[in-house]
Amino acid sequence: MWNFRHRLRLAVYAAALPLLGLTAACGASATAGGGTPGPGGAGAVIKLADPGNSGPLAYAKREGILEKRLGAVGARVEWGGSYASFTATIDAVRSGSVNVLEGAISPALGYLANSSDIKIFSFTDRVTAKEAPYEDGLVVPASSSVRSVRDLVGKQVAVNKGGRGEYLLLLALKEAGIPAGQVKRVHLNPVQGASAFATGKVDAWWAIVRAYPEVVAKGARVLVHGRDLPEKDLNIWAARTELIERHPAAVRTFLDVLRELVQQEKDSPERFQNVFLKQGPTAVSGARLAEEIAKARHQNVPRPARQADGEYVRAVAGVFRENGVLPAGIDPRNVIAEPGGGGAPSSAPASPASPAASETAR
Repeated sequence: MWNFRHRLRLAVYAAALPLLGLTAACGASATAGGGTPGPGGAGAVIKLADPGNSGPLAYAKREGILEKRLGAVGARVEWGGSYASFTATIDAVRSGSVNVLEGAISPALGYLANSSDIKIFSFTDRVTAKEAPYEDGLVVPASSSVRSVRDLVGKQVAVNKGGRGEYLLLLALKEAGIPAGQVKRVHLNPVQGASAFATGKVDAWWAIVRAYPEVVAKGARVLVHGRDLPEKDLNIWAARTELIERHPAAVRTFLDVLRELVQQEKDSPERFQNVFLKQGPTAVSGARLAEEIAKARHQNVPRPARQADGEYVRAVAGVFRENGVLPAGIDPRNVIAEPGGGGAPSSAPASPASPAASETAR
């Protein structure tokens, strides 16, 4: 009888083991910011905005590079929608559609002043080579009587609110000795700014990124470039705080791949243009293509964040605080995360595809 009862208990225990494992797995499955908790990267989901038709991430998406490299640490990637600005991407971060995003220090500060949801894990040093194409500028119509920053007193200037355009305008006014209150800042996103400038509703506009070469090509005259100023607004990569804390290996892997691909783009920029489409509204050609290739050749490789980068955060925040753009000060120690690793970019190609396979994929 004892042997029968003992065998019965063993059988019941054995049958219960799979159910216990299933219960534990279900309890661990729902975590904010992407994925089941795991050592380093296991279970992580890197959620990115759509990279468009050019650049390292467009190339990575076409070749499936991140899928393979993140898979090696138990993580995966999800590609999301397109967003017109860092601010719009932040809305996607709030909704959970994106958890890793690119931008600059300036637009990130407004969010970081009120939230600890994201942290900066990578900075990219500014391009200083004189022969490199400019990437932003304070522009006026060709017929404008405005000839210098000093002539902007009493004028209306379009800038992206709390972003790079507003930061650079405030810095330019400070350098020229003009109180910021003597120039009216009109807060518009890049699309609205382009329209307001084209229709004469503003006297000047600080055009950035893709808007800058387009407006210059249409005849706008440049008063000053960001590169002419002692600016500290570096490009950054940021991620949801819980993703960095729970899945550091996944974040490091993403940064490693990004660094490798940016280095490859510097060496062979033509491969990273018109990645998906060679014709159409997202494709570039002629002088515009030549300029994008030159920009890619001169760009700097993103690097892992370090606490010393707090000087850049403090400098940009200081300009905003002086002019009432930020509601409160920001402690850089609370917004910078050091992802570790991330030495020199690997000389090995990030893509497993051969040149022939790459051409076929296009």
